[in-house]
Amino acid sequence: MNRNHARNLILMATLLPALILAGCNGATGRPLLPVAEYEKMIVGRVDADYVGTGNCVAQCHRHDKISDDFRHSVHGEQIKPETGLPLVNCESCHGPGSLAIANLEAAKQQHGDKAKCDTSTLLDLKSLPAQAQSLICLRCHSSTSTSSLSHWPTSVHAMHDVSCFSCHRLHEGPQQKVSHDQMAELCYQCHPDVKTQFNLFSHHPVREKKMNCFDCHDPHGSPNNALLKGATVRDTCTRCHMDKSGPFIFEHGDVTENCSNCHSPHGSVTRRLLTVTMPYLCLQCHGSAHQSRLMSADSRERAIFARRCTVCHSMIHGSDTPDSQGHGTLRR
Repeated sequence: MNRNHARNLILMATLLPALILAGCNGATGRPLLPVAEYEKMIVGRVDADYVGTGNCVAQCHRHDKISDDFRHSVHGEQIKPETGLPLVNCESCHGPGSLAIANLEAAKQQHGDKAKCDTSTLLDLKSLPAQAQSLICLRCHSSTSTSSLSHWPTSVHAMHDVSCFSCHRLHEGPQQKVSHDQMAELCYQCHPDVKTQFNLFSHHPVREKKMNCFDCHDPHGSPNNALLKGATVRDTCTRCHMDKSGPFIFEHGDVTENCSNCHSPHGSVTRRLLTVTMPYLCLQCHGSAHQSRLMSADSRERAIFARRCTVCHSMIHGSDTPDSQGHGTLRR
């Protein structure tokens, strides 16, 4: 071994651990911190006081539309019965606002209607880590009060720098959550490959607004693979395709195991979301050793490639009816 080759091996052994660590950090954005560190980030200025939304918003008209939407939203409509004050207001998320309006009167005398409050004294929400952003919401929307958030802390979204602010827009209208028609486009921002699949010839009717991603996936987290709402792929599919759920006397082994063995859930270039066209799909399991495989010398072999297996085996997902010999051949 020459000297240059030995030097290269030593350099590779030195840099490899650093490259691996850099790749891991790049995959998750930035390293996770203890929850206490994120709590410190969202405390706000300790020298500021809470003044209430009325005192803050009344100082200028720039936020009239935002405050009106908020007042008619699900957050603004929740009022404390003993005080008549809203349970959630601007300072619940932006932090205490006394310093923001402290010098506003002097600024109005100098700049007139162009005067602005000092937003630098409020929480800089956009620069906070995703975990800190979510923690602002989780102070109220805990798993005990919102059951759908029970899996959020360990979900794939939370672990990949997705926060509540990534999907929920509290200032865009009183609804304060994504509408049914906008759900798919929201997901496509991070999942462009799925959008491509839904544009294929055969697809679930997401493009037609008849269903959306949330019908199958729970974006807030799930103990199941791919954030599925069902315990398995089959459980998720049979929520809509109940006629395929069975149980059947004669069952198709692969069908009872996983629907994605044959179907591509988002979209496919073949009919009925099949991963491969028939008969090639069936021949992946029912090979030359299968009793119904046509022999190469038989002229009927050409017919199998011109027809679909389901022409005869029409009850492909399962059947309760035996054939003339009492066998379960999945025929009607």
